Amino acid sequence: MKKTFIFTILLSVLIGVCEVKSQIGTRFPSERKVVKDSVTGVDLIFLTSTPAGDSKIYPTHPQWSADGNWLIFRSNRVKGEAMAVNESTGDIIQVTEGGYDGMLTLARKEMRLYYMRKLDVGDMEVVSIDLAKLFADSMTKKLKTKSVYETIHGIVPKAIGNGGDMALDAEENQIYFKTNKEESAKHLAENVSIEPIFGPRNMGAGPGGIASMDLKSGEISHVVSVPFQVGHVQTNPWAANEIIFCWETGGKSPQRTWTVLADGTGLRPLYPESEYEWVTHEAVISKDEVAMAIMGHRPVDFGTENPNESSAANPGQETSWGPSGTREKPTGLAIVNIRTREMRIEGQTESGSGLWHVHGSPDGRWAVGDDFSRTIYLIDRNTKEMKMLSTGHKTTAADHPHPTFSPDGTKIQIQSAMLSEDDRSMNICIVSVPEHWLKRTYDQVFQ
Repeated sequence: MKKTFIFTILLSVLIGVCEVKSQIGTRFPSERKVVKDSVTGVDLIFLTSTPAGDSKIYPTHPQWSADGNWLIFRSNRVKGEAMAVNESTGDIIQVTEGGYDGMLTLARKEMRLYYMRKLDVGDMEVVSIDLAKLFADSMTKKLKTKSVYETIHGIVPKAIGNGGDMALDAEENQIYFKTNKEESAKHLAENVSIEPIFGPRNMGAGPGGIASMDLKSGEISHVVSVPFQVGHVQTNPWAANEIIFCWETGGKSPQRTWTVLADGTGLRPLYPESEYEWVTHEAVISKDEVAMAIMGHRPVDFGTENPNESSAANPGQETSWGPSGTREKPTGLAIVNIRTREMRIEGQTESGSGLWHVHGSPDGRWAVGDDFSRTIYLIDRNTKEMKMLSTGHKTTAADHPHPTFSPDGTKIQIQSAMLSEDDRSMNICIVSVPEHWLKRTYDQVFQ
């Protein structure tokens, strides 16, 4: 009886510890360390450095809090919860409680984090966190219950929603999210032909759609329906009511990039592509520009040898993707102007896969990309000079580096397995633009 009593007490204590550990605002010790890239000599600032299942927000969305001091990221430090790390001090703070689904979405005008959270019935509630209040209370060790920091803006019913992929409008008064096939079909014209699957991943079939939610009233409105699978919904953070999205197939699409306005007008391909172009990983980088990769990862004589072989280190080799992705046509890091519709290729690696995940600085000076080897390349958009910025991030990593510029255009966030003993677990890392590049002056800066 005594042993049972002691065991019960110990169990209660352990449960209590777990509950405290999962509370919003819980702090974790700094892991910040600076590592010099052994090849390029560039300092890599690892804001996390333990194998805790870290991964950054996707490059389509903001990474830094509105004050520029904190980066939000996913982590298994507390399974299913999101974290923030202070770039200067390395302090790590838990910023959600009760889980989240899909995209973590940071506001730029105020210290607020938006996300969706699944309810028991399968509906999704749209939640935001007052980061300023949370960080202040965490620092002073005066944490309150999560309801003090949370605002519930509305519910996306299971009957219309399609996961937690969402984006915040530039005015920060509404969010956009994907709708499921049934809901999307209701708003599609009868004479529109539904697209079938495309490529070996059996993805891409329609219909798909986008809806919006007013963050004050919770009112939901339909934006647009299309005859294909919708993916990577993002907004232009500098232009209200402007949405960018893609035809998602898991690889090459017949027409990858699309744009539409919040009222459903203006639907068009962002960059009209041919069957010979493999366009992917589009990201809004400034008020008028979207960066994207035109892949050059297949041999010119593609299809003559091992046509169906593909791997994590050399993906996209299956013949069912079609004839695109070779360097018989122009490839590289491309930037398209939303207003003029003009496209420029800013650079491309001399060999290998070519640039894969791409981004750029809002001031128009820099572009950045990674390749299949997980090497990071920086491009000066004025001179077209390309520099290997960092390498050694391991092709065995759980994901790709996904380089993303800071709002001030002086540094790049990546995720890296460089420090991982298992060669897979990633950490959050900052790479600065070299000081002598930042000091360059030009007669003209392209914007």
